Amino acid sequence: MKASLQLKMGQQLTMTPQLQQAIRLLQLSTLDLQQEIQEALDSNPMLEFEESEHDDYTDAQQNNGDQEREAAVTATATDTDAQELGEQWSDDKMPDDLPVDSNWDDTFQTTAGVSSGSGSVGDDDFDYDSRHATSDDLQGHLEWQLNLTPMSDVDREIATMLIDGVDDDGYLHTTIDDVLGSMDPEFGVEEDEVQAVLKRLQQFDPAGVFARDLRECLILQLNQLPADTPWLAEAKLVIGDYIALLGSKDYPTLMRKTRLKEEDLKAVLRLVKELNPKPGAGISSEQSEYVVPDVIVRNIRDEWRVELNPDIAPKLRVNSDYASLVRRSDSSADNAFLKDHLQEARWFIKSLQSRNETLLKVATKIVEYQLDFFEQGEEAMKPLVLHDIADAVGMHESTISRVTTQKFMHTPRGIFELKYFFSSHVNTDAGGECSSTAIRAMIKKLISEENPRKPLSDNKIAVVLGDKGIQVARRTVAKYREAMMIPPSNERKQLI
Repeated sequence: MKASLQLKMGQQLTMTPQLQQAIRLLQLSTLDLQQEIQEALDSNPMLEFEESEHDDYTDAQQNNGDQEREAAVTATATDTDAQELGEQWSDDKMPDDLPVDSNWDDTFQTTAGVSSGSGSVGDDDFDYDSRHATSDDLQGHLEWQLNLTPMSDVDREIATMLIDGVDDDGYLHTTIDDVLGSMDPEFGVEEDEVQAVLKRLQQFDPAGVFARDLRECLILQLNQLPADTPWLAEAKLVIGDYIALLGSKDYPTLMRKTRLKEEDLKAVLRLVKELNPKPGAGISSEQSEYVVPDVIVRNIRDEWRVELNPDIAPKLRVNSDYASLVRRSDSSADNAFLKDHLQEARWFIKSLQSRNETLLKVATKIVEYQLDFFEQGEEAMKPLVLHDIADAVGMHESTISRVTTQKFMHTPRGIFELKYFFSSHVNTDAGGECSSTAIRAMIKKLISEENPRKPLSDNKIAVVLGDKGIQVARRTVAKYREAMMIPPSNERKQLI
């Protein structure tokens, strides 16, 4: 085979680095975008935040207000406080050299009545949740109680093994045999000693911890109630001997075996409902995660307006001082460095603007399509797919998918992810279409209004929806009900 030259013509789509950056910013969530912006500010000297005159005016007003409040507090201070403050500010007590990383409160004491620091009462930025939040988990909470309990070294080692076997809900998964097998034979630990240590640990807070099953958990909580608690003995009887009947809600059999009348059984169930089946779940080291909406929807004078959240869309600009240095015509390394970063800064700002414009355009179209939802509720949700929005805004479906993923909308009805407004459709008898989200809302409403003594079955719900012109199968109702974490009818049956 001889080597030869051939000429071919073809088309090929190549994604430039700028396009790749725009697509990557488009699919980032709010938190990831803020981190990306901060990294760009740290790495590119050409970028900086754009501060508007309104912000400067607001800051000036806030500073003036703080100065007036501080002056008012100082004017009402007593003569003794003024004298102590004067002594504190005297030259003989003023240090000559302060460390650059020191805080004001590290050097000077704050006078009573004057707010300072992040913990001040009048500070708008005071984080109440972080001040009162606990980083302790259930194991740490139990170990803290163990340290306050007098025990021998062997018993303390047994207690430590038992604490390690407790899950986040407070249930014990380590058996007595596991503890005996882990102990050193020279200690001569017997089963009775492990049982005694476990009995002692079961008195720890929260009540019901170290239980091995639900029955024992509820019995431990009942044992810690005062002896004169009404219906305490009957509740122990129901939980101890007939918890299976209580779980299956077979109330006629339960009343027959316990010889309790219906009103008496209702009183017992009220006491049982006050118990916590997961005692350890209330002690957790997990911090609350807050959703920051990307888009805000408001109803102003019967007109729905869509706007971007200004807190998640900071305005960036090119630093004019550094940009002026690029005007030099030399080809030095420093000038090339500035030119490269100037070009990157301009593309980054342009990509941010493109992301915000696309997000606002898509959110506006979603609000237009689902206007009935905002005015009437979930039952008025219309079926909507990505293709509908893509055709409306003139974009590809993949772009709409990126825009609606991990983006949230704040509405008068709550905060929803943009993907929440997309759902499949079900045909109606009238020839129209009904959204699956609207059907789930109808099912939830029917279950909330049902008779607790005779809950609606999935087949009955399908019949009720059919009377409204919505033909859905029983298995479809069951699928929607399970997706909403609603138990079946036999588990929803209630006596009270």
